[in-house]
Amino acid sequence: MAEQAISAEGLTYRYGKLVAVDHISFSVAEGEIMGFLGPNGAGKSTTVKMLTGQLVPGEGKATLFGRDITKNLEKVQGEIGVSFEVTNLYEAMSAEENLKLFARLFGVQSFDASALLKRVGLGGREKDRVETYSKGMKQRLMVARSLVNRPRLLFLDEPTEGLDPASAESIRNIIREERERGATVFLTTHDMLEADRLSDRVAFINQGKIVALDTPRNLKQQYGKRALKAEVAGEGNRLENREIILDRPETARDIENLFNKERVVTVHSEEASLEDIFIRITGRGLSG
Repeated sequence: MAEQAISAEGLTYRYGKLVAVDHISFSVAEGEIMGFLGPNGAGKSTTVKMLTGQLVPGEGKATLFGRDITKNLEKVQGEIGVSFEVTNLYEAMSAEENLKLFARLFGVQSFDASALLKRVGLGGREKDRVETYSKGMKQRLMVARSLVNRPRLLFLDEPTEGLDPASAESIRNIIREERERGATVFLTTHDMLEADRLSDRVAFINQGKIVALDTPRNLKQQYGKRALKAEVAGEGNRLENREIILDRPETARDIENLFNKERVVTVHSEEASLEDIFIRITGRGLSG
């Protein structure tokens, strides 16, 4: 059985009277990618700050690899990498200098900054000051910095936010490679499609509470619906839409009637997205 990389028990944090994280409990197995999903203000970033030792829980506790974070902060932080949504780089320094500084802080020997920068798509810009970088380039540098110490556990907060499609896919590939290396990844995002592509399991957080936690497949089976979508040629060849819900006793009859009685132009299957399921469970969208 895999060791638990993260274990949270009754984790709670308040900002004054606002309960930002409300007695949440969950675990993440070593080598797993956990998607932690919800809209802005749901409690994602506050949870990460408690798990990385930046905030002390008001109630409950969190352990990383069996060690209480508040009691073993220095040891724990040596084994994690963190990429924040808001960049906190040294902008007057070059990308290479930023990474080498963090390598020294972590005591990393024989560190190849150029190779890591090339890996995140910043090859050829190693010597440039970070202040000359675009938002997307800074985001890629943040991801690179989180990998400097070859962490056992990666916390990635919206790692592809603001990236072009090609750059975003390269970061997704790095996340998959890190998992193959044996690292655990805790991915916070409001991008449900990204979470679906990457995550072994996902947790939905809404108003500080975890409202669902399972594999994307199981959530779709439990809360979603599979459907057959068709376009048919109606009167005057005007296209009309038809939908047949699958997995019902009458499904076979409805499909037979569709093809026997209608002029079908296009047809495809469709399943519920994680965003559809989140809205069904919480009654709110990811922007709200």
